[in-house]
Amino acid sequence: MQAALDLIGRGADEILKRDELVARLQSGRPLRVKAGFDPTAPDLHLGHTVLLNKLRQFQDLGHQVIFLIGDFTGMIGDPTGKNATRKPLTRDDVLANARTYADQVFKVLDREKTEVRFNSEWFGRMTAADMIRLAAQHTVARMLERDDFAKRYAAQQSIAIHEFLYPLVQGYDSVALRADVELGGTDQKFNLLMGRGLQESHGQPPQIVLTMPLLEGLDGVQKMSKSLGNYIGIDEPAIDIVTKTMKIDDVLMWRWIELLSFEITLAEVATLKRDIEAGTLNPRDLKLRLARELAARFHGAEAADAAVAGWNAAVRGQGDTAQLPLSDVAVPADGLRIAALLTAAGLTPSNSEANRKLKERAVRIDGDVVEDAQRVLHPGFEGVLAVGKRNFARVRLVVG
Repeated sequence: MQAALDLIGRGADEILKRDELVARLQSGRPLRVKAGFDPTAPDLHLGHTVLLNKLRQFQDLGHQVIFLIGDFTGMIGDPTGKNATRKPLTRDDVLANARTYADQVFKVLDREKTEVRFNSEWFGRMTAADMIRLAAQHTVARMLERDDFAKRYAAQQSIAIHEFLYPLVQGYDSVALRADVELGGTDQKFNLLMGRGLQESHGQPPQIVLTMPLLEGLDGVQKMSKSLGNYIGIDEPAIDIVTKTMKIDDVLMWRWIELLSFEITLAEVATLKRDIEAGTLNPRDLKLRLARELAARFHGAEAADAAVAGWNAAVRGQGDTAQLPLSDVAVPADGLRIAALLTAAGLTPSNSEANRKLKERAVRIDGDVVEDAQRVLHPGFEGVLAVGKRNFARVRLVVG
């Protein structure tokens, strides 16, 4: 029991109510564990997998996991954290995104132990009268207790009526699925507790609520988000997963290990921290171990090993850079100066930044430092361009 509680609690921000969770675990009955995802974008990133990882841990403990795709709620639009009414998605957008979600989640979850549901199953059958009865379950005052609604109301920013329905609709999902446990991010606590209340009013035992922290992105500051460009998509090539993971700082590394790793136990973390403090372990080696684990989870061991080999070849000069994926970069027939090429290859945001890196002797071609800013590379060139220790690409120049 203690081992199960330790695994469930790993990385969790809060468990409400822990005593109820213990009682249900002691019953020996497999629990129905739910997490909902609105298919508002086609791709999942590592931030989404924080919840998926916790669902997988419940599966490993023998419980029934429900991956709920909010194809109905996705058309409403989750108002959480928004300072303006978000644009609802069309039915076609939601369904297209939902199909990609169903394909991607099984890179983490056990397909045989996962129940995939769509909340249009029950909301599609609801009448207008049913929805009015659901809306009668809570007051406007109760909704305004929610932090983001309260802030918008105080700032005299508009709140659409349908946004008040979102927490009720999410809460009713738990009634329809008879959930024992619901997982969500810390920003979802109000909605998760709504599920408890609605279950009680429908004569069901209220679900345990488990909130997980929002994963910081590559910048180590803001939550991982595609719109912020600080994310790693789970469908990205293995080499990109490895190289991006290697860019996070050492402080964020521990956070990622706690929330994303299956292989590194919390007991081992304590030992690893002591080894790093003692100078017997380089944080870079531990980060590479995490990077390989993540790449292997989404692309398999062979692709992960090739990505690590490519990273070692490009950064440490150990191994064959042919392990790196090859990208074509279009250049004029008479070639392109190195600064413009670095920008065209996506290694620097601008030519001025590329020139600055050249002056700092931070640019390399096939491991050799480039000092001549006037150097021109021509179509037919193939090799590894690198800026600093972390940005590199194996490119082939073609006429374009």
